[in-house]
Amino acid sequence: MQTTMLKAKLHRATVTHAELGYEGSCAIDTRILDFAGIKEYEQIQIYNITNGERFTTYAIRAEENSKIFSINGAAARKACPGDLIIVCAFAAYTEAELINFKPTLVYFDEYNAMIRSAQAIPIQAA
Repeated sequence: MQTTMLKAKLHRATVTHAELGYEGSCAIDTRILDFAGIKEYEQIQIYNITNGERFTTYAIRAEENSKIFSINGAAARKACPGDLIIVCAFAAYTEAELINFKPTLVYFDEYNAMIRSAQAIPIQAA
């Protein structure tokens, strides 16, 4: 049996571009993709913190160290430059793989600089 788990999360990134005329996808700085372990053309979920939109697309590489998060194609109607987003990638794991499983969580400042990473979401007091 396999279980689908959160593989990587890019938390509170800022949309830099929305390109309606582009073929589709979400272009993300190559350095960020590599750090998070997200492959080019991998399916991703995008959750727009600013307007509540949620949609599925795939990741493509943007120029390294550009800090680009470009929402392309029809999805450009769901996000605008300046919007805060969460990008998530999921993967299926076997029970044996889950023994040592830890997701990669990457957190950003308002300029899309990676400010920290973690392998667990901190527990918050109620």
